[in-house]
Amino acid sequence: MTQLYSSVKPTPMLKDELDIVIPTIRNLDFLEMWRPFFEQYHLIIVQDGDPSKAIKIPEGFDYELYNRDDINRILGPKASCISFKDSACRCFGYMVSKKKYIYTIDDDCFVAKDPSGKDINALEQHIKNLLSPSTPHFFNTLYDPYRDGADFVRGYPFSMREGAITAVSHGLWLNIPDYDAPTQLVKPLERNSRKFDLSLRQPILYVDAVMTIPKGTLFPMCGMNLAFDRELIGPAMYFGLMGDGQPIGRYDDMWAGWCVKVICDHMGWGVKTGLPYIWHSKASNPFVNLKKEYNGIFWQEEAIPFFQSVTLPEECTSVQQCYLELAKLVKEKLGKVDPYFNKLATGMVTWIEAWEELNSAEGTEAKAPNGKSE
Repeated sequence: MTQLYSSVKPTPMLKDELDIVIPTIRNLDFLEMWRPFFEQYHLIIVQDGDPSKAIKIPEGFDYELYNRDDINRILGPKASCISFKDSACRCFGYMVSKKKYIYTIDDDCFVAKDPSGKDINALEQHIKNLLSPSTPHFFNTLYDPYRDGADFVRGYPFSMREGAITAVSHGLWLNIPDYDAPTQLVKPLERNSRKFDLSLRQPILYVDAVMTIPKGTLFPMCGMNLAFDRELIGPAMYFGLMGDGQPIGRYDDMWAGWCVKVICDHMGWGVKTGLPYIWHSKASNPFVNLKKEYNGIFWQEEAIPFFQSVTLPEECTSVQQCYLELAKLVKEKLGKVDPYFNKLATGMVTWIEAWEELNSAEGTEAKAPNGKSE
């Protein structure tokens, strides 16, 4: 008897509610490895650098492609808030998306394997993180109590076990750690496991954990493997002014992370970190990175205490209100550190104006992309 098998692929989680945002300057051959996990989702590709350069996207993907000319056309004068020649340009993709959730990934990140040798579906794990509650107000020593096989430990208050809404899922990386330039220089061969099988992309050590970052605690957010609830926290996911014409780089995602965490704490939402892992394939040049990071290494010693001390007023009941209040405080407090922060504060305000303008009913009409797959 002949047994028939369906050729229809199962519908992935949140297929019609999530966009994948990818910043790039090159052909996106890396998507072939991600095809089993990304093919049924919609991609928003933000091309950085020379807009006349044609980049190739593998066939079979549904995508929108935006370059600098498109950004200038769509945002007009407000395009000044979007960085150029820096991966911070990815936040334009957050702005033009109309989906509830965003997953963003760098083009040098590949599918990792878990200790059993199975490919990790990073996107699926991010979605599970976002759809389950967080525990920002009381730390659970068994990590995420909502995962299968885990629970709240003895002594965890029953009144707090419903948890909080999860706004952000921050994933990690195998192989090349996300180090700053000075650490890269003193540890050029270090990887985030004691031993690594390059043929299998599989580490000997693998931390199988997701945890909520406690309220009042900042963290260095990395944008290369990140998911978030766009409807909830999207207006705060601004990656700042970096790259061309700016005195700083490689602090785009961290700046966004500090702002987002302060606002999530104020609103009572959670931020998770840990699983899923991706395989970070390429170490960037530490000497180039040092030049980009040089000012930031000094400025962060002022910026982090600033964010640690910020208290947003009770009157701020929306993310936009919180973000505009932060922009005002950045200008007042950090503008004394360097004039750059005055410019950044202005960029933060412009970002919110552009976000609200583009996400109004009228703004939807104006955001046609440069290209789209058939």
